[in-house]
Amino acid sequence: MKRNVIVLLAVFLSCSALAQAQKNFIDQNYIEVKGLAELEVVPDEIYLNIHLDEMDTKNKESVEVLEKEMFVALKKAGINLEKQLSVSDVAGNLNSYFIKRSDMKKSKDFELLVHDSKTLGKVFVELDKIKISNISIVRVDHSEIEKFRKQVKINAVIAGKEKAVALAEAIGQKVGKAIYINEISSPYGRQMANTMMRVKSEGYASDMEMPDLDFQKIKLEYSVMISFALE
Repeated sequence: MKRNVIVLLAVFLSCSALAQAQKNFIDQNYIEVKGLAELEVVPDEIYLNIHLDEMDTKNKESVEVLEKEMFVALKKAGINLEKQLSVSDVAGNLNSYFIKRSDMKKSKDFELLVHDSKTLGKVFVELDKIKISNISIVRVDHSEIEKFRKQVKINAVIAGKEKAVALAEAIGQKVGKAIYINEISSPYGRQMANTMMRVKSEGYASDMEMPDLDFQKIKLEYSVMISFALE
């Protein structure tokens, strides 16, 4: 019983302290503003999926043959196979349990990492030469995205402070220290992989120039609510 009384007393004191802190905050002259910042970043990590399928070839080449041809093409495009290419999926397609083993068609998926649109264009051209066209962009990112997220947070706080100063000066007062900060949104990039690339010259052939690829930037947004004491 004594222990329960002590616990209840501790809770009461804690609630009283919180209420007093809130009262002190409300009783102060303060200004509350919203700081907003945006930052656009050009992606330097573009992840592609390359799908090899025996069914896609006129001569019904095996996946192993297509794979070797792809390796040669990617090297011509300046790709470091060990660092930038990995296997993401291997599958065998059986239409029936009674199908002959010699008729079984295989497929294989690779994930390729490129760092700029120029290299990506070379990849498309070289793979097109060997009739590999089942390529899609999976996702995009930046190698230093955390650094940019931190910067956009700082920019949002600075923007809030500048807004508060301007508003306070309009009524002949000055901004004091920050007494409350509330994060509204996290600075994650807004982009979809399928909207990141725009091919400006479609249907190019192997003897044509490299396609003109244009990437949208990764857009980072961050907002914060800040209250400053007024002096």
